[in-house]
Amino acid sequence: MIKVAPIKKYKLVIFDWDGTVMDSVTKIVNCIRSSAESLNLVPPSDEAIKNIIGMSLEKAIDVLFPDNVAQHQALIKGYKHQYSVDTTPTPVFDNVVNVLGALKEQGIVLAVATGKGRGGLERLLEQSQLRHFFSATRTSDDAQSKPSPDMLYQLLEELGISAQDAVMIGDTQIDMTMAKAAGMDRIGVTMGVHNAQQLNKLSPVATVDNYLQLQQVLLG
Repeated sequence: MIKVAPIKKYKLVIFDWDGTVMDSVTKIVNCIRSSAESLNLVPPSDEAIKNIIGMSLEKAIDVLFPDNVAQHQALIKGYKHQYSVDTTPTPVFDNVVNVLGALKEQGIVLAVATGKGRGGLERLLEQSQLRHFFSATRTSDDAQSKPSPDMLYQLLEELGISAQDAVMIGDTQIDMTMAKAAGMDRIGVTMGVHNAQQLNKLSPVATVDNYLQLQQVLLG
């Protein structure tokens, strides 16, 4: 474990999706690149693409292609098409099911806050068979894009839980920034986009390398 501070008992644990629950970063990078290339645009670097993961697709395209505004809608459409046909595997991370189950058994409420659109999340909740673990979800279709704390505020209101009793789990500085803006504790996971050094700049209460470490931090 890279960095651990004393952890309290949380009533609500909110998970990012891409790079946190599901190993989908490589697929996202491939699809952004393919969408650009299909329009004869020079694709951004892999690092640049990884740094927008977590934002809404619309905001991500704005950031990645500031000089190609006229083609933004075509890039968005192309990305969605590529995502539907790209065959890059996107498994959930090791021990996700066991750890989500252990948290639920302790009476902890679980939720999702993702930059995915509603349709994409719903499809993946079904495919992964993880839907039953989560009491509420928010996507970029339901709230302002990360790093705005809007989706966290919405989840707290829906579930009737204060920010002080909740923690955000995510793999990017965007996730950590969002949680910090909401006055919420945060835990960084290093399986996705950003490493521990990058995540620790946003003062998480812990950074972990896998779900077994996450379980230890949350449940002891």
